[in-house]
Amino acid sequence: MRDDVLFDKIDLHLIRVLHTVLTERSVSKAAVRLGMHQPAVSAALKRLRDFAGDPLLVRSGAQMVPTDAALRMVAPAASILQAAQMLFSDARSFTPTLDRSTFRIAASDYLDPMFLPQLVAQLKAGAPLCQIDILPLSASSDYRAQLAQGEVDLVIGNWPTPPDDLHMARLFGDQVVSLVASHHPAVRRGWDAPAWLAAEHIAPGATHPGARGVIDSFLDAQGLQRNISARCPHFGLIPAMVASTLLVLTTGRQYCERYLDRLPLTILPCPIAFPRMMYYQLWHERAHASASGRWLREQVKTVAAALKSGLAPS
Repeated sequence: MRDDVLFDKIDLHLIRVLHTVLTERSVSKAAVRLGMHQPAVSAALKRLRDFAGDPLLVRSGAQMVPTDAALRMVAPAASILQAAQMLFSDARSFTPTLDRSTFRIAASDYLDPMFLPQLVAQLKAGAPLCQIDILPLSASSDYRAQLAQGEVDLVIGNWPTPPDDLHMARLFGDQVVSLVASHHPAVRRGWDAPAWLAAEHIAPGATHPGARGVIDSFLDAQGLQRNISARCPHFGLIPAMVASTLLVLTTGRQYCERYLDRLPLTILPCPIAFPRMMYYQLWHERAHASASGRWLREQVKTVAAALKSGLAPS
């Protein structure tokens, strides 16, 4: 019998019978351990003998003993069964303290600047052996394709309307405000919508191909356009740029508040009524049932909730 034909005829159940019969050295004891009727075990053993071209188990006085060929099969059979158990149990269960998974997270830096540092700390505290890759959301990246191809496990960011072809969980909503230097004229005089639109704005780079951003998408829908005089792909650097210029950054209040104690900045209300900025985590169907994926999403949710409430995640 050719090896490929033989391989097609062997299933995991036969390997389990083989290993149990050889370790128990008794068909009747193997039947009890396997929860099978003895004739069924005998039939399976006959098939295994035919495949091997060897009796596998022979009588020696009052006992049955494995043949030399059978003894060489015990370790490989145990290895196959162990691998099969790991193969499917890992999909159903997840032990964070023992797991060596690599978590790949694509995230916008428009988030609260404390979010990613606290998320990494939370992940390493719960799964100390894990690897973590934080990837950027940029105009050159296609996060949908990355999620579908398994290059990314989770995407975190803000969208006016999240894509409906992915699984989604809302993390939190935030008020849209403007961040300006403390010496900005609007701090003293205030501003109306025309003055706000005419002011010099700084905007971040796109988070994915064709993205307009939540602020400009909303303005477009109202037939409005602001005066963007500067762009920067590094969101974390923008507050320092704002502090020393007359530029205006418009984003979530939670982000802006992190910089008030570090830089001479002031938060002003927007004279245009923007909807709340909504932050989400997105994932693909391929990771939806994964135990490690569920654990990862729960950590993200915990950190987001703790930051929103002003508490450190436990």
